[in-house]
Amino acid sequence: MKLLTEQQRRELLANGAANAGKERTTDFRPVVKLFTPWGAATWLLTELDPENEDIAFGLCDLGMGSPELGSVSLSEITSLRGPMGLRVERDLYFTADKTLSAYVDEANREGRIVA
Repeated sequence: MKLLTEQQRRELLANGAANAGKERTTDFRPVVKLFTPWGAATWLLTELDPENEDIAFGLCDLGMGSPELGSVSLSEITSLRGPMGLRVERDLYFTADKTLSAYVDEANREGRIVA
């Protein structure tokens, strides 16, 4: 399975272009949720860097109780392997119901991404 559909890639790039170089950025809803089926790592991504499409921005939770807002390399996520060769997957049923900052607030309260 591809991490991102073409539609998601286009939306992430558009969001990244809209926020590029701005001091006050738009608080987008996450476009995609990625997760490790063998563990607790989860990513809610809102943007792709228009100058480097390998770099995504969003809420990252490696399953250690301290979710962080920041950038992540899609190629690094793609290269992750779990038991029996399992790979990071895209949540096919995820639809964001709030903005990224609302997910951040909730994750900080809960110690993990709840989505």
